Amino acid sequence: MSITLDQVTKHYGGAPVVNDVSLSIGDGEFFVLLGPSGSGKSTLLRAIAGLAGIDHGRIELHGRDVTHVAARKRGVGLVFQNYALFRHMTVAENIEFALRVRRMRARARRERRQELLRLVALEGMDERLPAQLSGGQQQRVAVARALAHKPEVLLLDEPFGALDAKIREELRRTIRQVQRELGITTVLVTHDQEEAFAMADRIGIMNLGRLLEVNAPHELYARPATRFVATFLGAANLILARRTPDGIQVGATTVAPEERASGERENEVVAVVRPEDVELAADRESLGCGFLANAVADEIVFTGALERLRLRLEAGAQASLLSSSDGETHSALQVTRTQHERRALEVRPGQAVAVGVRRVHLLPTPLSSFTACAMDEADTERLSQQGLLLMLAQRMKTRVGMRVEPQLGQPEAPCQGGDTFVGTTVIAAGAQAAARAEWLLRRGAHDLLVMPADAAPPQRVLIHWIGEAARGATLAIAASLLRHVPAEAVYVGIVAGDAQAPSPQGMRELLDARSEAKAAHGLEMRTELHFGAAEAGLARRLADNPGQMLILGLCDLAGFPSRLGALLDGRWPVLIVHRGTP
Repeated sequence: MSITLDQVTKHYGGAPVVNDVSLSIGDGEFFVLLGPSGSGKSTLLRAIAGLAGIDHGRIELHGRDVTHVAARKRGVGLVFQNYALFRHMTVAENIEFALRVRRMRARARRERRQELLRLVALEGMDERLPAQLSGGQQQRVAVARALAHKPEVLLLDEPFGALDAKIREELRRTIRQVQRELGITTVLVTHDQEEAFAMADRIGIMNLGRLLEVNAPHELYARPATRFVATFLGAANLILARRTPDGIQVGATTVAPEERASGERENEVVAVVRPEDVELAADRESLGCGFLANAVADEIVFTGALERLRLRLEAGAQASLLSSSDGETHSALQVTRTQHERRALEVRPGQAVAVGVRRVHLLPTPLSSFTACAMDEADTERLSQQGLLLMLAQRMKTRVGMRVEPQLGQPEAPCQGGDTFVGTTVIAAGAQAAARAEWLLRRGAHDLLVMPADAAPPQRVLIHWIGEAARGATLAIAASLLRHVPAEAVYVGIVAGDAQAPSPQGMRELLDARSEAKAAHGLEMRTELHFGAAEAGLARRLADNPGQMLILGLCDLAGFPSRLGALLDGRWPVLIVHRGTP
């Protein structure tokens, strides 16, 4: 591999701006780091170049550990957005600068310069000053200068950002041709999706300092694994649906058949529908695909080759719509049609249409929505407005529902809302939290968030499970939550006994946990090993630092209040993942 990153972390002001990033980039690969401003992508690039130190992890270039090697000794070429040319030097002098520093002979310098000018299509411009060149030409000179000393890796930090659209497209094509001709491993940082699609062999998408997904462009677009990638990489509609034996249901309508594994429970899921996968017809019978809902056209925009529409769904289906391409929650369904489709059915604002869905992609996220639960409406409403809960819902582009249970926590009392629990149930932390949590878990709740009053976003999330049956679900829930908070992830392994006689079992558990988290869920996490009783050890570890949260997997609810009461008393948020018998 040309570039290998292992749990690279960088903090500014105590907060991780690059958070446990692990990545391998192959020889000759054109890799694009894509993400919004502030996602950590430029900081990661500067760390690879050696212009920024890291607080944790390891960086290797072509098998050589360069974590603590100076930038000039790493063998990389770097191109910035602002060109960074020497204004008083000619094109020739700028390109030859690195070669002069390395004391290359004049004849060899000239030959290398002419070779590079040919590559970047600037032959004959040797004696011009940067001020005599256009922005695109200056950036080509910057690329040639970065390649002059034959670096093993080329790093591009948003090099097209200051250019107009036509020049940007031409320069993208030039750089891609140069990269292919030289076979040099290249990393491009950008926030432009079109740029990433046009140039990348693979794309890595970052948000909140974490590397969320890495894959080929078409795979990320067609089969994203996270909400953020689905909505950031192109337009997308997110819909809350339900997985049933008959297929994927939105409201009362089955929109896509799906095979279901034997014994798999029905559950709420998050579905992605791309705007181009929506079909419109005059009535339900005329649809050539699964019916979703009836709707009214609110807005129609002609964009040349495509027509874009915003549809207001009927009331029942509208409640299932989480987010659309504009990023707003509970907004209209976004539709894209070709001119052929427009001519087959012309739609005008205010017109009623039937909506069908050609393709539905399910996100493998176990956190679909939240439901605040308390004993009366006032407490339920107050809980649903907690800052941490609202932040999670907003970042996950999901909803917070409400459920009133007047007999919450009372032994033998039935659930007023029935035994069907939707999404993750949320209750208030405090003296009664353990009894209420057990009451809900025994009545069918699977994922339960115990929320202290005025809880702040966590800076560190501890992960532990008691019982191997809860292991996979706990890691899946942890990965889903940690995509939406800039927090460090730490698996806390606790082995019975003491540190004076350590067992190899504990180390195996740490390695297996980290390996499974990364391979199955794309989650990078630190690991710690402690000795003694699990519940007491977790309480001590949580008390070490403020700003922590616990994700706890459970299989057995026996003795729940006495075992876990101290963890749910309101000092920190706890997300319980129950997989086992009530």
